[in-house]
Order: sequence, then C-alpha cells, then structure tokens
Amino acid sequence: MLFDLPDATTLYKALLARDTAYDGRAYVGVSSTGVFCRLTCPARKPKAENCTFFPTVAECIEAGFRPCKRCHPLAPGAAADPAIARLLKALEAEPHRRWYEGDITRMGLDPSTVRRAFKRQYGMTFLEMARQQRLREGFGTLAEGGKVIEAQIDAQFSSPSAFRAAFAKLLGRAPGTLSNDALLLADWIETPLGDMIAIGTDSHLYLLEFLERRALKSEVAALEADAKGAVGIGKSASTEQTRTELAAFFAGQSAAFTVPLATGGTGFQRDVWKALQTIPAGETRSYADIARQIESPTATRAVARANGANRLALIIPCHRVIGADGSLTGYGGGLWRKQQLLEIERSYLPAPNHA
Repeated sequence: MLFDLPDATTLYKALLARDTAYDGRAYVGVSSTGVFCRLTCPARKPKAENCTFFPTVAECIEAGFRPCKRCHPLAPGAAADPAIARLLKALEAEPHRRWYEGDITRMGLDPSTVRRAFKRQYGMTFLEMARQQRLREGFGTLAEGGKVIEAQIDAQFSSPSAFRAAFAKLLGRAPGTLSNDALLLADWIETPLGDMIAIGTDSHLYLLEFLERRALKSEVAALEADAKGAVGIGKSASTEQTRTELAAFFAGQSAAFTVPLATGGTGFQRDVWKALQTIPAGETRSYADIARQIESPTATRAVARANGANRLALIIPCHRVIGADGSLTGYGGGLWRKQQLLEIERSYLPAPNHA
C-alpha cells in the first residue's frame, strides 16, 4: 500500500503545529492564495476551509497550486533552511576544521536554533556532523593501511585518546585493534542521508548501518560472534558493490540491490526479511501485512522485533514498514531519515496511466 493521508482534521492540526512528521509526505494547497506549502511552513496559517491536502508535490501542481516562496516545497527540507545551507557550505569549504559553538555565533547564527534545525533534518547537531566528517578522514587512512597516529593527524583530533574514544564509540573497538587482514572488513560509505558503515567479505555483505544507529556497536559484537571472526577495516568486493548500488539508488537510477547478503538470524527473522525485500520501492506495508504474508497473522509483535533486528539497512528495506494508521513508527536510523527515504522512493513509483 502507499501512504494514505489521514483525515483533513488531523492534517490541519499538524499544519497548525508545524508537525515535522508529515514533512515530505503531505502538502497543503491554500485556495485563498493559490500556493501549496509544507505543513511546517512558517507563514501565517490559513483557515481550515481554504485548505486541501495532497500526498505529493505533483498532485499540488496538477490541481493548479504554485509552490510557496517561504517553505520551498520543491526543495529538499534541509536546503530550504538558509542557516543549514550556509553551515553545510562552510563545512564543505573547511572539512578538516574543528568547529565550536562560538564559530556558529560569530557567523551571526543562534546556536540553539541551529542545533534544533540540524537535529530535525539530520538527527545530529552540526558539531556532531563536523566531528563525524573528520573521523571519516581517519577511517579512510586506516583503510588504506595507514598507522593510527597518521589517522589521528588526518582526522585533526587533538589527542590519541580522543581519537581512540571516537572510534570506540562508533564500532566498540579502538583503532589499534582493527587490522587490514581480518575476515570481515568494515568500510565507510557516504550517502546523501548520512554516512554508513558496511561490513563484508569479498563474497557477502554482512552489515550496513547508518553511523548514528545506537545498536551499531552491539551489532558488530554479535556479528563477530556469529561469523567467528574479528572485524577489521578496509575494502572488500561486497562493500564496493554496495557503494555503487547505493549511489545509483540515491541518484534515482535504480532501487535494485544485487549484492549477496549474509543475513544470519533465526528462520522466522529470515522469513520476515525476505518479505520486506518484496515491498516495491515507493510502497509501504504494515507489520500486520508482513505477518499475514509469512502466514503468521498473530505474530505482529514478533514481526516488529524482527524488523528492528535487521542489520542490513536500505537493502532489506525495513523503512518501508509503517504503522497500520499510517504513522512512521520506529526506525533505528531515525524517523527523520525514514521519512526522507520514503520521499526519495516516490520517484520509483510507476508513472500514472492517464489513458
């Protein structure tokens, strides 16, 4: 099923509250002005009788509405915020810089406003994003066989202990314990929705997660126990294929992933994960739908647990499972990211047949 809009009363309340839960999933056309907006638009709110709600930008345009010049509904949510755009441009210009809150203030921006904006759009603050970008430089140095001290310098960390702590927070391992000849190799993959860690061998991909996934450390530990081999750092054929296929996915070229997977899990979990892979990009299912599909109609809660235990994000698309009422429900990568993934996947829906 596609996402079904709630009733107009619910959506109007979301419009008044500027509820971010519907950003990119619902738009409002205002008959008194002829424009359409995001539900988070900062403009003065219209009367309820002047509002018509739509699930897509295309339907707003087809109904004769033009895009709002304040909330920019044709632009990605982050790009519509001038403070975010300005800081991302600054970070791109100085990727190795150690940023502080005072730097944000000196740019004439309010740190608390910036913090909320970045958390809403990216699930992390600007300072956390900048730190993550520096950590990526160190990760890359280690993946190429560099020494830990070289990686620390490349990552612009002030001390070896700070660099070790950052790595331990990410993978649960100090960088000195990660070798290049381990059975399982961890690689760092950049995506438009945040950086990911991929772990695999030349033959199979074992893990793909966004860095902020709270369970990442425990997943790495469980993976080592399951595979009976330590995780190292470096590139493999499976992670390189994953990088290529993710790039095609985010570029709107292909939603198909063909990299061989090593899923692990119980028989029930594997049944759930196989069912998830049958959901076409651009569509969603409820937990109850999946339970019925695997012929376990009373196992809705078990399906939800199996969904949460998936450690191959995007490829096994647990983000396509939503609540029976259309709510996003939980997602290990963050609800903001789940929302944006579903928005991206609308482009993969077949074009409507007007014949």
